[in-house]
Amino acid sequence: MTFEELEQKVAFLEEKVRALEDIEEIRQLHTNYIYWLSNHEFDKMVECFAEDAVEEGIVPGVQHKGKEEIAQMFREMAANPPQKGGHMLIQPVISVDGDRAAGYWIMYRLIYKFKGISGGQDIDLFGPRVQRRYDMEYVKENGKWRFGKLKFTDPWPEPDPRLA
Repeated sequence: MTFEELEQKVAFLEEKVRALEDIEEIRQLHTNYIYWLSNHEFDKMVECFAEDAVEEGIVPGVQHKGKEEIAQMFREMAANPPQKGGHMLIQPVISVDGDRAAGYWIMYRLIYKFKGISGGQDIDLFGPRVQRRYDMEYVKENGKWRFGKLKFTDPWPEPDPRLA
């Protein structure tokens, strides 16, 4: 192997390592976001978003543009928060291109306070689940990965309403 070939190989490997490090940073970003969601730390969730981020679907049919609108949405959510816990984020697919990335994740939410099918009694156990999808665009802002666009969808049939 010539010196020039070795330099090319090192440059290629550095690029691959950088991409893997970026993917891991993005995974950590989204994992923290879900942890903070489960723990009702909405102020920390806001910090996951870029200044000019777009969020769509957390409030069904509504789009929020910019970090301030997103922060306001989370302030409103904090006033009437969902149940704590029960969120699982799986199956990430992430591709990086420089300071931009895209990907999707599957999120499950276990519902542990729900009405039973027979008799409508309250049940306080893990029960039905909700399956959703995050379609994401990420941007590196001041050296840190942030959500550039978050689209939250329900691509599968809705859960049985009797279990809600």
